[in-house]
Amino acid sequence: MRGILAFALFLFATSAMAHDAPSGWSYDPYCCNGDSKTGDCEMIPSRTVTVIPGGYRITLYPGDHRYVTHAHIFTLPQRKTMRSPDGAYHLCLFPDENTPRCFYAPDMAY
Repeated sequence: MRGILAFALFLFATSAMAHDAPSGWSYDPYCCNGDSKTGDCEMIPSRTVTVIPGGYRITLYPGDHRYVTHAHIFTLPQRKTMRSPDGAYHLCLFPDENTPRCFYAPDMAY
């Protein structure tokens, strides 16, 4: 019984782990579902992001994120933006391409 419980905890722990961004840091487990090939988090081109009052506007087209199949415009508030450790923009879409779950942005220089 103890072995079964340990195995179940191992499966839960490994399934809850997030995959890494290309530069090596890990996406937050809440944000990320899957792995580096099928996960919903990935780096997006900086040209897709515009800083607007109070946050960001993200304009995505197919090819900008693995899940995107048609054009999207998302407006995301600054207060919900997470810090990107590698200076790039990253977006997690879950449960589908219409729903931004987490957005990572580099620190702003003023």
